Amino acid sequence: MRDLLRVTDLSPDELASCLRLAARCKRSPTLGRGIFADKALALVFQKPSVRTRVSFEVAAVQLGGTAIYLGPDDIQLNHREPVQDVARTLSRYVGGIVVRTFGHEDAEAFAQWASVPVINGLSALHHPCQAVADALTIHERFGRLRGVTVAYVGDGNNVLHSLMEVCGMLGAHLRVATPPRYRPDRALWTEGVARAKRHGATLVWYDDPRDAARGAQVLYTDVWASMGQEHERAVRVKIFRPFQINAGLLKLAARDVIVLHCLPAHRGEEVTGEVVEGPRSVVFDQAENRLHAQKALLMMVLGAKR
Repeated sequence: MRDLLRVTDLSPDELASCLRLAARCKRSPTLGRGIFADKALALVFQKPSVRTRVSFEVAAVQLGGTAIYLGPDDIQLNHREPVQDVARTLSRYVGGIVVRTFGHEDAEAFAQWASVPVINGLSALHHPCQAVADALTIHERFGRLRGVTVAYVGDGNNVLHSLMEVCGMLGAHLRVATPPRYRPDRALWTEGVARAKRHGATLVWYDDPRDAARGAQVLYTDVWASMGQEHERAVRVKIFRPFQINAGLLKLAARDVIVLHCLPAHRGEEVTGEVVEGPRSVVFDQAENRLHAQKALLMMVLGAKR
């Protein structure tokens, strides 16, 4: 039994093994069928979701188990009940818990108090399941991550934090372009630079997205205002406007560039509609890969035989 709260809870070898297993799951949808039999997966979500919820529910069913969704109004964490009570109670019923929280400290509290594995489906600091799916998508297109140049353009958020960990652990070069006030978490950035160096990669920040995009094989963006930041949206749209992925930025990238977006996408803001729907976009392959990556993670984190 183990928890997965951030990508670095896996070793680089385990992460590579997870990607291989996810690729096998994609080729063979029946792989692992029955290993989650008679088990349930609790999905404790303070934030609503399409991809995280459905991919985990489908993954649990395909592995022979079931999933129970508990939305914001079902538990009301830290209002109706404290995390420690919810975590200990659910542990008596289910084989694993996926949490999607605002504060990362709530995910950590779940891991502390639960007696079954806890997977972080998203927190303010990390989005590890998304990053594993991102790595799978890049690997599908280039056959590797080592040496691939990835450019992330936009907000220095949880998606970027986990992408920094995946790229650093697997040897991909990551260029980050954000407005100066919206850089990623300082401590995580310092860790990320050191990690990348250890694995023969680089992690570099730019204030001009054009510098990050030149020659990049992957362009990645996310919404400018995440859930819980809606009150900042009008201000952010003005500040982030130069950080849009559009046809002009695409021309600066490598000829074989792919475009990633974890969705939902706000067409006309962080990315144009023509890019999302264009031939370089793999955003829906990326969305599909959430299912395969999470099946692999469930098999590994829950300790199932494969």
